[in-house]
Amino acid sequence: METFKVAIVIPAFNEEDTICKVIESVKDYGIVIVVNDASNDKTMKMATIAGAIVVNHFENQGYDMALNSGFLKAQEFNCDGIITFDADGQHSPNLLIKYIEYLKNGFDLVLGVRPNSARISELLFSFYTRLKFGWEDPLCGMKGYSMALYKNQGYFDSFNSVGTELAFFALLHKYKYIQ
Repeated sequence: METFKVAIVIPAFNEEDTICKVIESVKDYGIVIVVNDASNDKTMKMATIAGAIVVNHFENQGYDMALNSGFLKAQEFNCDGIITFDADGQHSPNLLIKYIEYLKNGFDLVLGVRPNSARISELLFSFYTRLKFGWEDPLCGMKGYSMALYKNQGYFDSFNSVGTELAFFALLHKYKYIQ
């Protein structure tokens, strides 16, 4: 029986204080890929010690490019699904079981919803996406994607979208999703 292979992609910039704990909390759920976006602290070293596959950017390229690098690495491992997870420890790893089940059961997109937004600009953006798509929290860093969805779009950063472009693509093209 073939197993469902999941990558957990963690973009990281100067996260030496939290990265080991985050990796430890998610490593039982899939292949952990940390994209070190030119951190000037010990993020790369700590992620390597914690057992993650580390992709290094030698110049800071931003969140979207970190996602691109992580997804490309997940594609090399022939993953069926990818879950993005923030390096600061704000997400509950217990949710990964749900995300994986949704992806296994045919959802192309799983959207996380945080209890509250941090900034007024996030509230305004959320208001727009709620009206347009019913999407509650576009800036939540925890999202799940089928590899098929990613392969159909192929990238994240054509609009400098802070990790939302692939989700917008899925919603606009009527992919199966849940939040």
